[in-house]
Amino acid sequence: MKGIISQVMGPVVDVDFKDYLPKINEAVEVKFEVEGSQRRLILEVAAHLGDNRVRTIAMDMSDGLRRGLEAVALGAPITVPVGEKVLGRIFNVTGDLIDEGEDEKFETRWSIHRDPPSFENQSTKSEIFETGIKVVDLLAPY
Repeated sequence: MKGIISQVMGPVVDVDFKDYLPKINEAVEVKFEVEGSQRRLILEVAAHLGDNRVRTIAMDMSDGLRRGLEAVALGAPITVPVGEKVLGRIFNVTGDLIDEGEDEKFETRWSIHRDPPSFENQSTKSEIFETGIKVVDLLAPY
């Protein structure tokens, strides 16, 4: 499930795989070094280009990426933590904590491409929507 970066165009990165073709929306991880510090970048497969090449979108800055770096398909889409423990916490797009709070292990994670709930499972009454972000909850409680 390893590939090689073949082209970098800003946040768009093309990756060649030899024996495996990642699915659309699958996460691909790249580890590399920039100015002496190790970085980990998650890419998401956006398109199949043919000849086992995929076009991906970087989920963070792609500074320091270059052709020839190894990329590893993770075999699953990007997931984010869900549940009561996430209230009041700040996450990046890949589900990593970025606030100053203590690190926690979240038991439940859902794909960012999960199907929406059916209409039968959604509430039709007006109720307060609590985000856990004090300013948002104060200014827009419904």
